[in-house]
Amino acid sequence: MTLKKYFVYSFLAIILMSCGTKQEINYMKDIESIALDNSIKNSRSTLQPGDQLIITVTAKDLDVVKPFNQTYSSSATVTQYSVPSSNNLQQQIPVSGPTYTVDTDFNIVFPQIGKVNVKDENIEGVRSKLEGLISEYVKNPVVDAKLINFRVSVVGEVARPGTYVVPDGTTTLLGALGLAGDLTPFGIRNNVLVLRTVDGKITQSRVDLTSAQFINSPYYYLKQNDVIYVQPNSNREKAARVDPNTGLYISVASVLASLVIGVLALVKN
Repeated sequence: MTLKKYFVYSFLAIILMSCGTKQEINYMKDIESIALDNSIKNSRSTLQPGDQLIITVTAKDLDVVKPFNQTYSSSATVTQYSVPSSNNLQQQIPVSGPTYTVDTDFNIVFPQIGKVNVKDENIEGVRSKLEGLISEYVKNPVVDAKLINFRVSVVGEVARPGTYVVPDGTTTLLGALGLAGDLTPFGIRNNVLVLRTVDGKITQSRVDLTSAQFINSPYYYLKQNDVIYVQPNSNREKAARVDPNTGLYISVASVLASLVIGVLALVKN
């Protein structure tokens, strides 16, 4: 094969590869055609054992609600993240207040009231339930409750894999991916895996980010300790199988070939 033909064939090969099918990277292309009604009911995560709540009670007369604010924790600093955020930088947010942990039976122990069952309740449900119970003792109480240890993990083909503590205990699948810096160009967007623990059992679901249908899925709004795994595409897998020293080997081989050609040229002369 002449040198001219070699360059022609190489050029044609590059053109053909560049014309190959491109991976779909758009999200929810048909968003306008999908109703959002079904997603609203999943917008708040129900509480799980191990969840930590800061609950404070106020009223017009603050003295009368003091007995309901007895379990006071020392001030602590919690690393949380803004959702959404343009730069996704972590924030050190000081958190302090009466802290309660949901036990294995979904109970919290509240001053003056005792055990309060919060199974199947979200944050709003806890506020409403406690206001109802406290109103037997205090007129028009106001309860503020915050979930301070809501965590989700994002791994695989994302820019910043890791575990994220989300303020207010609510985020969506897209919000969590945003915290992780979005998918890399090598991430498969139509087959994202979400792992979730429900009543001690691990469940899983595959999500197609290129279709708006997934916003009606129970996996659109994330729950405590959800794990998101973004699978690499075939290009990434092929690259991973390539020896990282391949470039070095090629360079060494090129140098040796040049030396051999030089030696042969000297011998012929």
